[in-house]
Amino acid sequence: MPTRRNLVLGLAMTTLAAALLAGTPGVAAAVPPPPPNPSDSDLRDGRAQVDSKAGEVGRLANELSRAEARLDELMADVELRREEAMKALVDLEAAQEVADRAKAEARGARAEADAAAKAIEDLRAKADAFVAATYQNGNLLDTTGALFTAKNPQEILDRTEMLELISGSQANVLEVMRRARTDKANKDSLARKALELAEAKQNEAEAAKRVADKAQAIAVQAGSTQEARANEIEATRVAVEKQLFEARNHVSGLQGQRQRYEDWLAAKRREEEERQRREAEEARRAAAAAATQNRPASRPQTAARPTVAPAPGRGVQIAINRALSQLGVVYAWGGGNGSGPTRGIRDGGVADSYGDYRKVGFDCSGLMIYAYAGIGINLPHYSGYQYNYGRRVPLSQMAAGDMLFWATGGRIHHVAMYLGGGRMVEAPHSGSRVRISPVRYGGLMPYAVRLV
Repeated sequence: MPTRRNLVLGLAMTTLAAALLAGTPGVAAAVPPPPPNPSDSDLRDGRAQVDSKAGEVGRLANELSRAEARLDELMADVELRREEAMKALVDLEAAQEVADRAKAEARGARAEADAAAKAIEDLRAKADAFVAATYQNGNLLDTTGALFTAKNPQEILDRTEMLELISGSQANVLEVMRRARTDKANKDSLARKALELAEAKQNEAEAAKRVADKAQAIAVQAGSTQEARANEIEATRVAVEKQLFEARNHVSGLQGQRQRYEDWLAAKRREEEERQRREAEEARRAAAAAATQNRPASRPQTAARPTVAPAPGRGVQIAINRALSQLGVVYAWGGGNGSGPTRGIRDGGVADSYGDYRKVGFDCSGLMIYAYAGIGINLPHYSGYQYNYGRRVPLSQMAAGDMLFWATGGRIHHVAMYLGGGRMVEAPHSGSRVRISPVRYGGLMPYAVRLV
Protein backbone atom coordinates (compact mmCIF):
# COMPACT_ATOMS: atom_id res chain seq x y z
CA MET A 1 0.00 0.00 0.00
CA PRO A 2 1.22 3.52 -0.66
CA THR A 3 2.28 5.40 2.38
CA ARG A 4 0.86 8.72 3.50
CA ARG A 5 4.15 10.30 2.47
CA ASN A 6 3.89 8.96 -1.10
CA LEU A 7 0.29 10.17 -1.47
CA VAL A 8 1.22 13.64 -0.32
CA LEU A 9 4.17 13.68 -2.71
CA GLY A 10 2.01 12.56 -5.69
CA LEU A 11 -0.64 15.15 -4.94
CA ALA A 12 1.99 17.87 -4.72
CA MET A 13 3.50 16.87 -8.06
CA THR A 14 0.06 16.83 -9.73
CA THR A 15 -0.78 20.26 -8.32
CA LEU A 16 2.64 21.55 -9.42
CA ALA A 17 2.15 20.28 -12.97
CA ALA A 18 -1.29 21.92 -13.21
CA ALA A 19 0.10 25.16 -11.89
CA LEU A 20 2.97 25.07 -14.35
CA LEU A 21 0.59 24.44 -17.22
CA ALA A 22 -1.64 27.29 -16.15
CA GLY A 23 1.14 29.74 -15.44
CA THR A 24 3.65 29.04 -18.20
CA PRO A 25 3.65 31.90 -20.67
CA GLY A 26 3.19 31.21 -24.41
CA VAL A 27 1.16 28.03 -23.94
CA ALA A 28 -1.50 27.90 -26.72
CA ALA A 29 -4.91 26.30 -26.52
CA ALA A 30 -5.25 22.84 -27.94
CA VAL A 31 -5.48 22.73 -31.74
CA PRO A 32 -9.03 21.82 -32.83
CA PRO A 33 -9.78 18.84 -35.07
CA PRO A 34 -8.42 19.13 -38.63
CA PRO A 35 -10.54 20.99 -41.20
CA PRO A 36 -11.44 19.31 -44.49
CA ASN A 37 -8.51 18.97 -46.88
CA PRO A 38 -9.57 19.02 -50.56
CA SER A 39 -7.57 16.74 -52.81
CA ASP A 40 -5.33 17.91 -55.61
CA SER A 41 -7.81 16.33 -58.01
CA ASP A 42 -10.62 18.47 -56.59
CA LEU A 43 -8.53 21.60 -57.07
CA ARG A 44 -7.59 20.61 -60.64
CA ASP A 45 -11.22 19.89 -61.52
CA GLY A 46 -12.34 23.20 -60.04
CA ARG A 47 -9.71 25.18 -61.97
CA ALA A 48 -10.63 23.32 -65.16
CA GLN A 49 -14.27 24.25 -64.64
CA VAL A 50 -13.30 27.90 -64.14
CA ASP A 51 -11.24 27.84 -67.35
CA SER A 52 -14.13 26.21 -69.22
CA LYS A 53 -16.68 28.74 -68.02
CA ALA A 54 -14.31 31.63 -68.70
CA GLY A 55 -13.83 30.36 -72.25
CA GLU A 56 -17.57 30.03 -72.71
CA VAL A 57 -18.12 33.56 -71.41
CA GLY A 58 -15.52 34.84 -73.86
CA ARG A 59 -17.15 32.98 -76.74
CA LEU A 60 -20.59 34.30 -75.83
CA ALA A 61 -19.20 37.82 -75.44
CA ASN A 62 -17.76 37.62 -78.95
CA GLU A 63 -21.00 36.20 -80.31
CA LEU A 64 -22.98 38.93 -78.56
CA SER A 65 -20.63 41.55 -79.97
CA ARG A 66 -21.22 40.22 -83.48
CA ALA A 67 -24.97 40.02 -82.89
CA GLU A 68 -25.07 43.58 -81.62
CA ALA A 69 -23.02 44.76 -84.60
CA ARG A 70 -25.46 43.00 -86.92
CA LEU A 71 -28.34 44.54 -84.99
CA ASP A 72 -26.81 47.98 -85.48
CA GLU A 73 -26.57 47.29 -89.23
CA LEU A 74 -30.19 46.16 -89.34
CA MET A 75 -31.36 49.17 -87.37
CA ALA A 76 -29.49 51.40 -89.80
CA ASP A 77 -31.18 49.52 -92.63
CA VAL A 78 -34.54 50.08 -90.96
CA GLU A 79 -33.81 53.79 -90.80
CA LEU A 80 -32.86 53.75 -94.47
CA ARG A 81 -36.06 51.90 -95.38
CA ARG A 82 -38.07 54.36 -93.37
CA GLU A 83 -36.50 57.22 -95.27
CA GLU A 84 -37.25 55.47 -98.57
CA ALA A 85 -40.84 54.96 -97.46
CA MET A 86 -41.03 58.64 -96.55
CA LYS A 87 -39.66 59.58 -99.97
CA ALA A 88 -42.24 57.38 -101.66
CA LEU A 89 -44.96 59.00 -99.57
CA VAL A 90 -43.79 62.47 -100.59
CA ASP A 91 -43.65 61.36 -104.24
CA LEU A 92 -47.14 59.93 -103.91
CA GLU A 93 -48.46 63.23 -102.57
CA ALA A 94 -46.74 65.12 -105.41
CA ALA A 95 -48.17 62.70 -107.98
CA GLN A 96 -51.58 63.12 -106.40
CA GLU A 97 -51.27 66.88 -106.80
CA VAL A 98 -50.24 66.46 -110.47
CA ALA A 99 -53.18 64.11 -111.00
CA ASP A 100 -55.58 66.55 -109.36
CA ARG A 101 -54.33 69.40 -111.59
CA ALA A 102 -54.56 67.19 -114.68
CA LYS A 103 -58.10 66.18 -113.77
CA ALA A 104 -59.02 69.83 -113.28
CA GLU A 105 -57.48 70.68 -116.67
CA ALA A 106 -59.28 67.73 -118.21
CA ARG A 107 -62.57 68.94 -116.76
CA GLY A 108 -61.84 72.39 -118.23
CA ALA A 109 -60.94 70.88 -121.58
CA ARG A 110 -64.08 68.79 -121.48
CA ALA A 111 -66.16 71.87 -120.77
CA GLU A 112 -64.53 73.70 -123.68
CA ALA A 113 -65.04 70.70 -125.92
CA ASP A 114 -68.68 70.57 -124.88
CA ALA A 115 -68.99 74.30 -125.64
CA ALA A 116 -67.39 73.72 -129.05
CA ALA A 117 -69.80 70.87 -129.70
CA LYS A 118 -72.72 73.15 -128.80
CA ALA A 119 -71.38 75.82 -131.16
CA ILE A 120 -71.22 73.23 -133.91
CA GLU A 121 -74.80 72.21 -133.20
CA ASP A 122 -75.86 75.87 -133.30
CA LEU A 123 -74.12 76.36 -136.65
CA ARG A 124 -75.66 73.19 -137.99
CA ALA A 125 -79.06 74.42 -136.90
CA LYS A 126 -78.46 77.71 -138.76
CA ALA A 127 -77.40 75.79 -141.86
CA ASP A 128 -80.51 73.65 -141.64
CA ALA A 129 -82.65 76.78 -141.34
CA PHE A 130 -80.96 78.27 -144.39
CA VAL A 131 -81.63 75.15 -146.44
CA ALA A 132 -85.27 75.14 -145.30
CA ALA A 133 -85.60 78.76 -146.33
CA THR A 134 -84.37 77.99 -149.87
CA TYR A 135 -87.05 75.36 -150.25
CA GLN A 136 -89.74 77.64 -148.95
CA ASN A 137 -88.72 80.65 -151.10
CA GLY A 138 -87.69 78.77 -154.14
CA ASN A 139 -84.24 77.74 -155.22
CA LEU A 140 -82.51 80.99 -154.30
CA LEU A 141 -79.17 79.31 -154.77
CA ASP A 142 -79.91 78.86 -158.51
CA THR A 143 -78.31 82.08 -159.67
CA THR A 144 -79.42 81.81 -163.33
CA GLY A 145 -83.04 81.13 -162.46
CA ALA A 146 -83.12 83.98 -159.97
CA LEU A 147 -81.81 86.44 -162.50
CA PHE A 148 -84.11 85.37 -165.38
CA THR A 149 -87.22 85.51 -163.27
CA ALA A 150 -86.52 89.08 -162.17
CA LYS A 151 -89.10 91.58 -163.42
CA ASN A 152 -86.85 94.61 -163.75
CA PRO A 153 -83.17 95.62 -163.43
CA GLN A 154 -83.55 96.72 -159.82
CA GLU A 155 -84.86 93.27 -158.79
CA ILE A 156 -81.94 91.66 -160.61
CA LEU A 157 -79.53 93.80 -158.61
CA ASP A 158 -81.34 92.99 -155.35
CA ARG A 159 -81.33 89.23 -156.03
CA THR A 160 -77.62 89.27 -157.00
CA GLU A 161 -76.73 91.04 -153.75
CA MET A 162 -78.83 88.60 -151.74
CA LEU A 163 -77.21 85.56 -153.36
CA GLU A 164 -73.74 86.94 -152.62
CA LEU A 165 -74.76 87.53 -148.98
CA ILE A 166 -76.22 84.02 -148.61
CA SER A 167 -73.19 82.38 -150.18
CA GLY A 168 -70.84 84.29 -147.85
CA SER A 169 -72.84 83.38 -144.75
CA GLN A 170 -72.92 79.75 -145.72
CA ALA A 171 -69.17 79.67 -146.28
CA ASN A 172 -68.57 81.42 -142.95
CA VAL A 173 -70.79 78.94 -141.11
CA LEU A 174 -69.00 76.00 -142.68
CA GLU A 175 -65.56 77.43 -141.73
CA VAL A 176 -66.59 78.06 -138.17
CA MET A 177 -67.93 74.51 -137.91
CA ARG A 178 -64.67 73.12 -139.26
CA ARG A 179 -62.55 75.07 -136.78
CA ALA A 180 -64.87 74.13 -133.92
CA ARG A 181 -64.57 70.44 -134.75
CA THR A 182 -60.76 70.69 -134.94
CA ASP A 183 -60.57 72.57 -131.60
CA LYS A 184 -62.84 70.02 -129.95
CA ALA A 185 -60.72 67.12 -131.18
CA ASN A 186 -57.51 68.80 -129.92
CA LYS A 187 -58.99 69.50 -126.49
CA ASP A 188 -60.31 65.95 -126.21
CA SER A 189 -56.83 64.62 -127.01
CA LEU A 190 -55.11 66.92 -124.48
CA ALA A 191 -57.56 65.94 -121.76
CA ARG A 192 -56.99 62.24 -122.38
CA LYS A 193 -53.20 62.63 -122.35
CA ALA A 194 -53.27 64.67 -119.14
CA LEU A 195 -55.39 62.05 -117.41
CA GLU A 196 -53.23 59.20 -118.69
CA LEU A 197 -50.04 60.94 -117.47
CA ALA A 198 -51.53 61.72 -114.07
CA GLU A 199 -52.79 58.19 -113.59
CA ALA A 200 -49.43 56.74 -114.65
CA LYS A 201 -47.54 58.92 -112.16
CA GLN A 202 -49.96 58.11 -109.37
CA ASN A 203 -49.72 54.37 -110.09
CA GLU A 204 -45.94 54.62 -110.16
CA ALA A 205 -45.81 56.45 -106.81
CA GLU A 206 -48.23 53.99 -105.20
CA ALA A 207 -46.16 51.06 -106.45
CA ALA A 208 -43.00 52.67 -105.04
CA LYS A 209 -44.70 53.16 -101.68
CA ARG A 210 -45.83 49.54 -101.59
CA VAL A 211 -42.28 48.39 -102.32
CA ALA A 212 -40.87 50.74 -99.67
CA ASP A 213 -43.44 49.64 -97.09
CA LYS A 214 -42.68 46.00 -97.77
CA ALA A 215 -38.92 46.60 -97.51
CA GLN A 216 -39.43 48.47 -94.25
CA ALA A 217 -41.56 45.66 -92.84
CA ILE A 218 -38.90 43.11 -93.78
CA ALA A 219 -36.17 45.26 -92.22
CA VAL A 220 -38.17 45.77 -89.03
CA GLN A 221 -38.87 42.04 -88.76
CA ALA A 222 -35.19 41.24 -89.31
CA GLY A 223 -34.25 43.78 -86.67
CA SER A 224 -36.74 42.32 -84.19
CA THR A 225 -35.47 38.81 -84.83
CA GLN A 226 -31.86 39.90 -84.40
CA GLU A 227 -32.70 41.83 -81.25
CA ALA A 228 -34.40 38.76 -79.81
CA ARG A 229 -31.29 36.74 -80.67
CA ALA A 230 -29.05 39.33 -79.01
CA ASN A 231 -31.24 39.25 -75.89
CA GLU A 232 -31.08 35.46 -75.86
CA ILE A 233 -27.29 35.52 -76.11
CA GLU A 234 -27.11 38.16 -73.38
CA ALA A 235 -29.29 36.05 -71.07
CA THR A 236 -27.10 33.01 -71.73
CA ARG A 237 -23.97 35.05 -71.11
CA VAL A 238 -25.35 36.34 -67.79
CA ALA A 239 -26.19 32.77 -66.74
CA VAL A 240 -22.71 31.48 -67.69
CA GLU A 241 -21.08 34.45 -65.95
CA LYS A 242 -22.97 33.46 -62.82
CA GLN A 243 -21.74 29.89 -63.23
CA LEU A 244 -18.20 31.24 -63.69
CA PHE A 245 -18.62 33.32 -60.54
CA GLU A 246 -19.82 30.26 -58.64
CA ALA A 247 -17.00 28.12 -60.06
CA ARG A 248 -14.44 30.71 -59.00
CA ASN A 249 -15.99 30.83 -55.55
CA HIS A 250 -15.85 27.04 -55.42
CA VAL A 251 -12.18 27.00 -56.33
CA SER A 252 -11.54 29.86 -53.94
CA GLY A 253 -13.32 27.87 -51.23
CA LEU A 254 -11.25 24.77 -52.00
CA GLN A 255 -8.07 26.79 -51.94
CA GLY A 256 -9.19 28.35 -48.65
CA GLN A 257 -9.83 24.90 -47.23
CA ARG A 258 -6.41 23.74 -48.38
CA GLN A 259 -4.80 26.81 -46.82
CA ARG A 260 -6.70 26.30 -43.56
CA TYR A 261 -5.63 22.67 -43.52
CA GLU A 262 -2.00 23.64 -44.05
CA ASP A 263 -2.34 26.25 -41.30
CA TRP A 264 -3.80 23.53 -39.09
CA LEU A 265 -0.82 21.26 -39.82
CA ALA A 266 1.58 24.07 -38.93
CA ALA A 267 -0.37 24.75 -35.72
CA LYS A 268 -0.33 21.04 -34.92
CA ARG A 269 3.43 20.91 -35.36
CA ARG A 270 3.84 23.93 -33.09
CA GLU A 271 1.52 22.30 -30.56
CA GLU A 272 3.59 19.12 -30.58
CA GLU A 273 6.82 21.06 -30.17
CA GLU A 274 5.27 23.04 -27.33
CA ARG A 275 4.00 19.86 -25.68
CA GLN A 276 7.45 18.31 -25.79
CA ARG A 277 8.95 21.49 -24.37
CA ARG A 278 6.38 21.59 -21.58
CA GLU A 279 6.92 17.95 -20.70
CA ALA A 280 10.65 18.54 -20.39
CA GLU A 281 10.07 21.61 -18.27
CA GLU A 282 7.53 19.80 -16.13
CA ALA A 283 9.90 16.94 -15.55
CA ARG A 284 12.63 19.35 -14.48
CA ARG A 285 10.29 21.25 -12.15
CA ALA A 286 8.81 18.01 -10.76
CA ALA A 287 12.27 16.83 -9.89
CA ALA A 288 12.96 20.08 -8.07
CA ALA A 289 9.62 19.84 -6.26
CA ALA A 290 10.32 16.29 -5.19
CA ALA A 291 13.56 17.50 -3.73
CA THR A 292 11.93 20.24 -1.70
CA GLN A 293 8.59 18.38 -1.13
CA ASN A 294 6.98 21.67 -0.23
CA ARG A 295 6.18 24.02 -3.10
CA PRO A 296 2.97 26.08 -2.85
CA ALA A 297 0.51 25.83 -5.70
CA SER A 298 0.28 28.75 -8.04
CA ARG A 299 -2.71 31.06 -7.92
CA PRO A 300 -5.48 29.92 -10.29
CA GLN A 301 -6.18 32.27 -13.16
CA THR A 302 -9.47 33.92 -13.81
CA ALA A 303 -11.08 32.92 -17.08
CA ALA A 304 -11.31 35.66 -19.67
CA ARG A 305 -14.73 37.20 -20.12
CA PRO A 306 -16.16 36.26 -23.53
CA THR A 307 -16.91 39.07 -25.92
CA VAL A 308 -20.59 39.21 -26.88
CA ALA A 309 -21.27 40.47 -30.43
CA PRO A 310 -23.88 43.20 -30.53
CA ALA A 311 -27.25 42.27 -31.98
CA PRO A 312 -27.73 43.50 -35.52
CA GLY A 313 -29.74 46.70 -35.84
CA ARG A 314 -32.57 47.62 -38.21
CA GLY A 315 -30.36 49.87 -40.36
CA VAL A 316 -29.94 47.44 -43.26
CA GLN A 317 -33.66 46.84 -43.63
CA ILE A 318 -34.40 50.56 -43.43
CA ALA A 319 -31.96 51.24 -46.28
CA ILE A 320 -33.40 48.40 -48.36
CA ASN A 321 -36.98 49.56 -47.78
CA ARG A 322 -36.12 53.12 -48.82
CA ALA A 323 -34.51 51.90 -52.05
CA LEU A 324 -37.47 49.62 -52.86
CA SER A 325 -39.92 52.45 -52.18
CA GLN A 326 -38.60 54.18 -55.33
CA LEU A 327 -39.33 51.32 -57.77
CA GLY A 328 -40.65 52.73 -61.03
CA VAL A 329 -39.18 56.22 -60.53
CA VAL A 330 -37.64 57.48 -63.77
CA TYR A 331 -33.86 57.56 -64.29
CA ALA A 332 -32.36 61.07 -64.36
CA TRP A 333 -28.60 61.47 -64.67
CA GLY A 334 -27.30 63.47 -61.69
CA GLY A 335 -30.67 63.14 -59.92
CA GLY A 336 -31.43 62.12 -56.36
CA ASN A 337 -30.40 63.19 -52.86
CA GLY A 338 -31.12 62.26 -49.25
CA SER A 339 -34.66 63.62 -49.50
CA GLY A 340 -35.71 61.81 -52.68
CA PRO A 341 -35.68 62.24 -56.48
CA THR A 342 -34.46 65.53 -57.97
CA ARG A 343 -34.18 67.05 -61.44
CA GLY A 344 -31.34 65.62 -63.54
CA ILE A 345 -28.49 67.64 -65.01
CA ARG A 346 -26.97 68.04 -68.47
CA ASP A 347 -24.06 65.86 -69.53
CA GLY A 348 -23.61 67.17 -73.07
CA GLY A 349 -24.20 63.68 -74.49
CA VAL A 350 -26.37 60.61 -73.95
CA ALA A 351 -28.31 61.88 -70.93
CA ASP A 352 -29.14 65.09 -72.79
CA SER A 353 -30.44 63.09 -75.75
CA TYR A 354 -32.90 61.41 -73.36
CA GLY A 355 -33.85 64.75 -71.81
CA ASP A 356 -32.64 63.72 -68.32
CA TYR A 357 -32.20 67.39 -67.39
CA ARG A 358 -35.99 67.79 -67.71
CA LYS A 359 -36.84 64.69 -65.61
CA VAL A 360 -37.13 64.26 -61.84
CA GLY A 361 -35.63 60.97 -60.67
CA PHE A 362 -32.45 59.11 -59.61
CA ASP A 363 -29.21 57.99 -61.13
CA CYS A 364 -27.44 54.92 -59.69
CA SER A 365 -25.43 56.69 -56.98
CA GLY A 366 -28.32 59.07 -56.20
CA LEU A 367 -30.50 56.08 -55.31
CA MET A 368 -27.82 54.83 -52.87
CA ILE A 369 -27.65 58.31 -51.30
CA TYR A 370 -31.39 58.27 -50.66
CA ALA A 371 -31.42 54.68 -49.34
CA TYR A 372 -28.69 55.20 -46.73
CA ALA A 373 -29.69 58.73 -45.76
CA GLY A 374 -32.53 57.07 -43.83
CA ILE A 375 -30.01 55.76 -41.29
CA GLY A 376 -27.87 58.87 -41.16
CA ILE A 377 -25.18 57.88 -43.68
CA ASN A 378 -24.30 60.69 -46.11
CA LEU A 379 -22.77 59.26 -49.28
CA PRO A 380 -21.04 61.29 -52.00
CA HIS A 381 -22.80 61.53 -55.37
CA TYR A 382 -20.23 59.46 -57.26
CA SER A 383 -20.09 55.66 -57.41
CA GLY A 384 -16.27 55.64 -57.47
CA TYR A 385 -16.18 57.45 -54.13
CA GLN A 386 -18.93 55.25 -52.72
CA TYR A 387 -16.77 52.16 -53.42
CA ASN A 388 -14.13 53.58 -51.07
CA TYR A 389 -16.61 54.73 -48.43
CA GLY A 390 -17.50 51.61 -46.43
CA ARG A 391 -15.97 48.26 -45.43
CA ARG A 392 -15.21 45.89 -48.28
CA VAL A 393 -16.24 42.25 -48.06
CA PRO A 394 -15.58 39.44 -50.59
CA LEU A 395 -18.44 38.77 -52.98
CA SER A 396 -18.71 35.26 -51.54
CA GLN A 397 -19.81 36.91 -48.28
CA MET A 398 -22.09 39.62 -49.70
CA ALA A 399 -25.34 40.14 -47.82
CA ALA A 400 -28.56 42.08 -48.30
CA GLY A 401 -27.95 45.82 -48.08
CA ASP A 402 -24.39 45.66 -49.44
CA MET A 403 -23.52 47.85 -52.42
CA LEU A 404 -22.25 46.18 -55.62
CA PHE A 405 -20.07 47.99 -58.15
CA TRP A 406 -19.19 47.54 -61.83
CA ALA A 407 -16.13 48.82 -63.64
CA THR A 408 -14.67 48.97 -67.14
CA GLY A 409 -10.91 49.22 -67.48
CA GLY A 410 -10.67 49.64 -63.71
CA ARG A 411 -12.99 52.67 -63.70
CA ILE A 412 -16.21 52.25 -61.70
CA HIS A 413 -19.31 53.30 -63.61
CA HIS A 414 -22.32 51.76 -61.81
CA VAL A 415 -23.58 50.86 -58.33
CA ALA A 416 -26.60 48.88 -57.09
CA MET A 417 -27.88 47.48 -53.77
CA TYR A 418 -27.85 43.71 -53.23
CA LEU A 419 -31.18 42.28 -51.99
CA GLY A 420 -30.16 38.64 -51.55
CA GLY A 421 -31.16 35.63 -53.62
CA GLY A 422 -29.13 36.84 -56.61
CA ARG A 423 -31.23 40.03 -56.99
CA MET A 424 -30.45 43.72 -56.68
CA VAL A 425 -32.24 47.08 -56.91
CA GLU A 426 -30.76 49.72 -59.22
CA ALA A 427 -31.33 52.83 -61.31
CA PRO A 428 -29.90 51.38 -64.54
CA HIS A 429 -29.48 54.00 -67.29
CA SER A 430 -31.11 56.86 -69.19
CA GLY A 431 -34.50 55.90 -70.59
CA SER A 432 -35.18 53.37 -67.80
CA ARG A 433 -36.66 53.36 -64.29
CA VAL A 434 -35.63 52.10 -60.84
CA ARG A 435 -36.09 48.33 -60.94
CA ILE A 436 -35.16 44.95 -59.42
CA SER A 437 -32.73 42.97 -61.59
CA PRO A 438 -30.71 39.76 -61.39
CA VAL A 439 -27.10 40.39 -60.42
CA ARG A 440 -24.89 40.86 -63.48
CA TYR A 441 -21.49 39.27 -62.91
CA GLY A 442 -19.72 40.66 -65.97
CA GLY A 443 -17.51 43.57 -64.90
CA LEU A 444 -18.53 43.15 -61.22
CA MET A 445 -15.88 44.42 -58.78
CA PRO A 446 -14.40 41.67 -56.52
CA TYR A 447 -15.71 43.25 -53.31
CA ALA A 448 -19.07 44.42 -52.02
CA VAL A 449 -19.20 47.49 -49.77
CA ARG A 450 -20.92 47.16 -46.39
CA LEU A 451 -21.97 50.35 -44.63
CA VAL A 452 -23.96 48.93 -41.69
